[in-house]
Amino acid sequence: MQSNQAKPFSAYQLREDFPALAQSVNGVPLVYLDSAATSQKPRSVIQSICRYYENDNANVHRGVHALSERATAAYENARGRAAKFFGAEAQEIVFTRGATEGVNLLANTLKKRVLGEGKTILLTEMEHHSNIVPWQMVAQETGAVIRYIPVVPETGMLDEDEAKRLFAGGVAIFSCTHISNTLGTVNPVQSLCAWAREAGAVSIIDAAQSAGHRKVDVREIGCDFLVCSGHKMCGPMGVGVLYGEGSLLQDLPPWQGGGEMISRVTYEGSTWNKAPHKFEAGTPNVEGAIGLHAAMDYLDAVGREEIRLHDALLVREAMGVLSSFPGVRIFGPVDESGEHAGVVSFALPGIHAHDVVTLADSHGIALRGGHHCNQPLMKKLGVPATARASFYFYNTEEDVEALRCSVEKIMRMFSKL
Repeated sequence: MQSNQAKPFSAYQLREDFPALAQSVNGVPLVYLDSAATSQKPRSVIQSICRYYENDNANVHRGVHALSERATAAYENARGRAAKFFGAEAQEIVFTRGATEGVNLLANTLKKRVLGEGKTILLTEMEHHSNIVPWQMVAQETGAVIRYIPVVPETGMLDEDEAKRLFAGGVAIFSCTHISNTLGTVNPVQSLCAWAREAGAVSIIDAAQSAGHRKVDVREIGCDFLVCSGHKMCGPMGVGVLYGEGSLLQDLPPWQGGGEMISRVTYEGSTWNKAPHKFEAGTPNVEGAIGLHAAMDYLDAVGREEIRLHDALLVREAMGVLSSFPGVRIFGPVDESGEHAGVVSFALPGIHAHDVVTLADSHGIALRGGHHCNQPLMKKLGVPATARASFYFYNTEEDVEALRCSVEKIMRMFSKL
């Protein structure tokens, strides 16, 4: 797999590319089911970062010596690779620290263009805090109001009729997650962005949970902006991508000031560089971009459609296993009415999610427990927290069986208390 040549899909073979998966935890082989929080990294990504630091470490865009030129070429090649990955142009790609910084950048630049007293920011009830809190901050500053497309608790899907009604009422900014990090719901982003366009709204898609799991093409989606985090798609932490449609991105003012984002500086004032560089103040995360480049190569070699299908297969098996236990509650789409991505959140009867994940860890299984940065959604669902298993292409059917055995042990343990 390290050659980045396409091979028949085999999770058993692919997991050999991930050093972290070879370890044992608490005396048993690790079963990593927390990829929605962060994915593991293949050797090709780790090695690309090591090669950069061993051979090409230099600041970019600021020197004419060999190392600087090589570092600059590698950094800009990563930008071009990201553009190809998302179906965009290189000048439409801004490197950020992750999806959170991408949303904050947009909130703090768009507010100067489209927000004001009484203007509507439309979100959904399943948004991550990173796609709620920045908008709350700018709404308080500008006098804009935030409205939410409801989630139907029984299905875990958006109320599309209510969405159409909210768009018809007038919207300035629409920002929506592609895949819910708690429910696993795959939102109909093409339709939502089309409704936003008809309403004259700027559309933003949070692709943190989708970018590494399926094809994400910004032209097909029809969004104005899109954000994602590298660390959830086999890349390093501390780097992400912000896509912005060319003319819209160019029209936005810079968010942070410093080196590289300027064209000319005098004691009296400054003028700005062109997009995307006017949004990348200071020394960028060069090694992060290089690592992300390697991650995108790796994902395309595996095959993004193959990854999507594998995720769906494992999550269906996991949901079937979990539903076989009495009293277990599973959140999100549970039938054919809605697609379920590789995330399943569940609650065991009378057992707090933190107890579930602590005991699962003793069995060598890495789950996530808590509100998953979805506190408002948890309140609507009527639970303080959920346990969450999230799958990726390096997970296998044996991992699902390990989850079943762990849940069985936990249920048996609490039945005796």
